[in-house]
Amino acid sequence: MTRHIVALSAIAPVVMVTLLARVPAQTTPVTAFTGARVIDGTAGAPVDNATIVVRDGRIVAIGPAASVTIPAGANRLSLAGKTIIPGLINSHGHVGDTAGLDADRYSAENIMRDLRTYAAYGVTSVVSLGGDRQPSFAARDGQRTPALDRSRIWVAGPVLEPGSPEEARKLVGDDAAMKVDVVKIRVDDNLGTAKKMAPEIYRAVIDEAHKRGLRVAVHVFYLADAKAVLDARADFIAHSIRDADVDAPLIAALQARGVCVSPTLMREVSTFVYESTPSFFFDPLFLAHADAAAVTALKDPARQAAMRASQSAQRYKAALAVASRNLKRLSDAGVTIAMGTDTGPPARFQGYFELMELELMAKAGLTPPQVLAAATRDAARCMKIDDEVGTLQPGKWADFVALNADPLADIGNVKKIDSVWIAGNRVAR
Repeated sequence: MTRHIVALSAIAPVVMVTLLARVPAQTTPVTAFTGARVIDGTAGAPVDNATIVVRDGRIVAIGPAASVTIPAGANRLSLAGKTIIPGLINSHGHVGDTAGLDADRYSAENIMRDLRTYAAYGVTSVVSLGGDRQPSFAARDGQRTPALDRSRIWVAGPVLEPGSPEEARKLVGDDAAMKVDVVKIRVDDNLGTAKKMAPEIYRAVIDEAHKRGLRVAVHVFYLADAKAVLDARADFIAHSIRDADVDAPLIAALQARGVCVSPTLMREVSTFVYESTPSFFFDPLFLAHADAAAVTALKDPARQAAMRASQSAQRYKAALAVASRNLKRLSDAGVTIAMGTDTGPPARFQGYFELMELELMAKAGLTPPQVLAAATRDAARCMKIDDEVGTLQPGKWADFVALNADPLADIGNVKKIDSVWIAGNRVAR
């Protein structure tokens, strides 16, 4: 899509009224959402008693009710008393590979189940960073439709694990042939239990990807590796740095290249939280879509004892504190944060964990507006999907969440969901 979209907050009031009033005569069904308070994601002030006009799944007008003309014959739907935000975007998830607590169960059916689960919690877009096969590509290619009623997906294909620079270039070529949205690699030793990708190999991946017009997302753990992959021109840091406090050279490198960071704090939580029965197991919002058999299994005393005894679990618990501290420092330094969770593998519950991620980001010290931006506008910009989603503006898909409370007062209010809308269609919850 050609980018002619201008933030409503940046348009002079008189011009804005004129723009919003010019809704062409309709030949297709139109819906006008009325009466809500709208936070459009552009960083402008919330608009009370707003109207959103949607045609063919996209927003054609948005603004104060007095400034928007609703076309004759439009279907009017009142959301009075609600606060509308853009649909949440998970910049680092995984889709389709898990059934209960079993991995390697990839199927088209599981993809649709996962995308509907994400949507039920207001996560209307997810970037799947690895493990994607043909059905995931088909889901992506079929989502630009006014009839969509499940989350959108963008895909990375397989996580590349080349053994040589030559193989690296071949695998990137395979990714390009599949038309991936982003290339994904890991540069990590899994706390000393695996062989880390060698610099000459990940440099070849990044170089070949850039030659083919592709971006590279990198899984890292260590500060030194984050610096090294940035020096190799990596495009996206897909996890927090968790071994040490971030320093000025890393921040400078991120800023110089405009590279975003996805914190994935809930990834760390998932590694140790089941050492006892977590409090969220009693939350009706969680239980509404969680796999009941998986929840029961995670309550097993023997399983919980094993997690308490796990050295890796305890190391990741300590890593969460480092990651949280680093998130605050990076945000304060002006590094762009893209909300991500690494949900999708067993016991990382899609949709609900994204809402918990927002709360952890606030606990780390980010303000509610900063957290909401990271989960909407900034995530979209970081993943290069902001011409379609991320803010509520004319021309973009009508993907939004209606809440029963104000998330700018307390980001925990994202859990108070009234309804979720994708392409202007109400999502079954």
